[in-house]
Amino acid sequence: MRLIQETGDLSAYLAADEVIDHHHRMVRETAARLAAEAADSYDYARLAYEFVRDAVPHSADTGDPRVTWRASDVLARRTGVCHAKAHALTALLRAEDIPTALCYQRLRDDEGAGHVLHGLVAVRLHGAWHRQDPRGDKPGVDARFSLTGERLAWTPDPAAGERDYPQLRSAAHPAVLDALRTAPDREALARALPSTL
Repeated sequence: MRLIQETGDLSAYLAADEVIDHHHRMVRETAARLAAEAADSYDYARLAYEFVRDAVPHSADTGDPRVTWRASDVLARRTGVCHAKAHALTALLRAEDIPTALCYQRLRDDEGAGHVLHGLVAVRLHGAWHRQDPRGDKPGVDARFSLTGERLAWTPDPAAGERDYPQLRSAAHPAVLDALRTAPDREALARALPSTL
């Protein structure tokens, strides 16, 4: 799949905002700790990915009802759905000047009765964009950091109405962000998140 930048200006993929708040102390301290262990930008990106994937559990896996959406809150509370985890990883990567975009997939829900919008990221390293999925592993999910081929949590099945969205977004999609900001808990969030873009 050919990924499509929403802007040709790479600085948009380094920007901070209310969601990707990489200027926040929590994000800066986490980034500095990871950077101290990294040999180079690639190594840092892998370490940041593994940290978010493994040290920030997906709230659906743990049954945590809290909804997080701002990167610093995700890192502080150590919980979030896929979108929140993507925000945290984006902030950590941008904190170290690695261009990072937000990406989305439309997937069937766990019951197979409807669809959900799944959030992931794309990182720009070695002159190209590479999608990464920090959702977190569970039985049947084995996502890995890779620049040599995608190792995402899921591959969409078009016959089931699933799809990849090729857009590389510099900011969270407004409909996703609205659902995250207003949901009082994860159960309400599941009803509020859009199923398509």
